[in-house]
Amino acid sequence: MSGVFKALADPTRRRVLELLRKKPMTAGELADHFDVSKPTMSAHFNVLREANLIGAEKDGKSVVYHINLSVLEDAWMGFASALGIGTEKKGPSGSAKRSSST
Repeated sequence: MSGVFKALADPTRRRVLELLRKKPMTAGELADHFDVSKPTMSAHFNVLREANLIGAEKDGKSVVYHINLSVLEDAWMGFASALGIGTEKKGPSGSAKRSSST
C-alpha cells in the first residue's frame, strides 16, 4: 500500500488519475494537459503503473492508459480503516457512536 500512497503524493499523478476517471487516454493525450517533458510524464506513468493505479494497453503505436479504480478503492478503505473511519456503531438512540475498547 505504501507504493499507492507514494504515487498519490504527487499532484501531477493525482491529476492524471482525475483525467483517467473520465475516460481512457493515450500517453500523448495525457501529456497535453501538463507543461512537462515526455520523459517526465513517462516517469509519472511508471510510478502509477507500479502502484497498479493505472493499466496500459498498446493500441498500434500508442499506449492507452486506464484507471484501476479497485486498487484506489482498496487503498482508501485501508487508509480509512487505519484511521478508524467507518468503524462507528449505532447507539440505542440511532446516533453514531464510536466503538471503544473500554
